[in-house]
Amino acid sequence: MSVAADKPSSDSLRRTPLYDLHRALGARMVGFAGYEMPVQYPMGVLKEHLHTRAAAGLFDVSHMGQIVLRAKRGDVDEAARALERLVPVDVLGLAVGRQRYAFFTNEAGGILDDLMIARFPDSLLLICNAARKAADEAHLRDALSDCCEIEALDSALIALQGPRAESALAPLASNVSSMRFMDARETSIMGAKCIATRSGYTGEDGFEVSIPSSSAREIVETLLAQPNVAPIGLGARDSLRLEAGLCLYGADLDEATTPVENSLSWAIQKVRRRGGSRAGGFPGADVILNQLDAGAARRRVGLRPEGRAPVRGGALLFAAADGGEPLGRITSGGFGPSVDAPIAMGYLPAALSKIGSRVFADLRGKREPATVVTLPFVKPHYKHR
Repeated sequence: MSVAADKPSSDSLRRTPLYDLHRALGARMVGFAGYEMPVQYPMGVLKEHLHTRAAAGLFDVSHMGQIVLRAKRGDVDEAARALERLVPVDVLGLAVGRQRYAFFTNEAGGILDDLMIARFPDSLLLICNAARKAADEAHLRDALSDCCEIEALDSALIALQGPRAESALAPLASNVSSMRFMDARETSIMGAKCIATRSGYTGEDGFEVSIPSSSAREIVETLLAQPNVAPIGLGARDSLRLEAGLCLYGADLDEATTPVENSLSWAIQKVRRRGGSRAGGFPGADVILNQLDAGAARRRVGLRPEGRAPVRGGALLFAAADGGEPLGRITSGGFGPSVDAPIAMGYLPAALSKIGSRVFADLRGKREPATVVTLPFVKPHYKHR
């Protein structure tokens, strides 16, 4: 697993509303982003990974941040315009009941955090990374308190992912079957008011569901009682997202990495680019817009090591088998159970980022060849219709 675990004592770690259930299910717990989280269950990481691809995996992601943004004058368009001062994506054009991937940027064009934004009739819901949620909330309050109310929710959050996710959730929440990828809506599950989005972090169809903390265990136990649903830990979550070519904040993207370098240009809509009606106006706009026009000096790429040994995050990348200075590095790497091979992502100079380019990764002092390949490593199975 390439997800780095915290090392403080368990007494200093926070717990999610599902902590006791994880213990009852035999989870091995680790510190992650300030929380005591399940890294795996008795099934083991490999089987958990494959079960999610074949059926449905249930993840506790309650450690992530859930922040509601409302305009003080009640107009959600006003909240959307305000948020566009902090992100380079089209928030104003996001339809009610839809969700969009975004990122906060700094003045150098680097990424402060990546997040999801869902639009409802009177508010925006932001889902952000656990390690950054306090900083994100402070960032929002500092920049938008003049016109917006910012509320951090204290709710549980689960992800139900895999080809059997809909059939598992629909009997409890009948209105989710009509949802398509990146839809967001309010729903009722076993009498609890919840928010569901059809999205996730695995490349599979599925849902993320915000649940009142008091109802979380009952709902999760009901889902886990179904034969197609199994609890999944951080270990398989990491290998699943890597196969899907999805980034981990702090590894594949950070404050020194721009969206263009990260191959996330697709997330910046035309309306926010040069020539668009709301071009620029976000931190680092000149840097990012210049890179969109002229290209970036380096790019995030997918890599397939030629051997069977996984190459982990931090490994340096070279242009030749011997000599020369490192030209890049692996940011995430491991074994992909679904592709039965080592896979990795990393940064390379633009000239070496073309599909088919061959580079060499340092593996315990020996350089192993790797080929630049198309991302993702597995075909996504989102429901678009």
